[in-house]
Amino acid sequence: MNKQHLRLHAEEQFHKELAALAETDRRPRPPNWRLSPWAVADYILGAEGVTAKYIGDRRLVEVAVATLATDRALLLLGLPGTAKTWLSEHLAAAISGDSTLLIQGTAGTEESAIRYGWNYARLINEGPSEMALVPSPVIRGMRDGKIVRIEELTRMPSDVQDALITVLSEKAIPIPELNQEVQAIKGFNVIATSNTRDKGVNELSSALRRRFNTVILPLPTTLEEEVAIVQKRANEIGHSLELPELASDLSEIRRLVTVFRELRQGQTDDGKVSLKSPSATLSTAEAIAAVNQGMALAAHFGSGTLSAKEVAPGLVGAIVRDPQPDTEAFREYLETVAKKREGWQDLYLSCRELV
Repeated sequence: MNKQHLRLHAEEQFHKELAALAETDRRPRPPNWRLSPWAVADYILGAEGVTAKYIGDRRLVEVAVATLATDRALLLLGLPGTAKTWLSEHLAAAISGDSTLLIQGTAGTEESAIRYGWNYARLINEGPSEMALVPSPVIRGMRDGKIVRIEELTRMPSDVQDALITVLSEKAIPIPELNQEVQAIKGFNVIATSNTRDKGVNELSSALRRRFNTVILPLPTTLEEEVAIVQKRANEIGHSLELPELASDLSEIRRLVTVFRELRQGQTDDGKVSLKSPSATLSTAEAIAAVNQGMALAAHFGSGTLSAKEVAPGLVGAIVRDPQPDTEAFREYLETVAKKREGWQDLYLSCRELV
């Protein structure tokens, strides 16, 4: 494990927890799983001596884990910032001990990312051969009986998505150039994520959608739950960046999360004031990023303690994405809500300087 790496994979960062769970896990394990489904859920949600990786409904996690123990693939669906990628990484780490079999879906993703490609220098010199074949993460997962992760599935072109149909239905990839096929061994499965904001970009065909069990990840239900998530993840990221740990006083995080939630829902928490919602998503992930920016400002240019002055730039940056309408919406929020709210004068003044 290299301590200089900016971000460790889940199986590296939490290898001690995974090893401890594996040592004490006496429940049945599906073929090629490192842990039993019960222990996977404990790893994700937290247990004695195990930190929680996901804060949310246990039943959702149990459904996701149970799906992966069947021959059905798993689709994690939700708004940006609902921990789809985070959950998929930790599920793969706990089940396969390897979260690196990853395909990032974009408009430029080619079919070879799902199936296979060729080393063209060897292909020209030697013709089609095993040595010239470049296996995709899917082929590697099928051969090793591991979980494969596909991020932003609906960002991929429809014809590339459809390459998954054979994989998920036949559990095999034919290679006609070599007159052979790769068959999946037990333990192989796919976790895909999809952003509900991308609806209409590249919709899944009905044939492909039928091959997934879908789990919808919601936004945090309560303010306290979202504050806890932001504090936990901001501290974890801050630790890897060698930033000071957030103090137990969560007042600045609570205010930032309150702003995000109120603008997101278009009204104040008490329902008394209607608000214009900006174009930004204002997800939990963006709140974490804003807090981390504030931590960096406090550590390098401030007193080391997070205050409104350090939180304001990240808050404004997250909200104002489309300058004219978003600035107008945020100014209205500052004047009608923040300015009048007891104990918020410092945050109001710090943000008002920036918009």
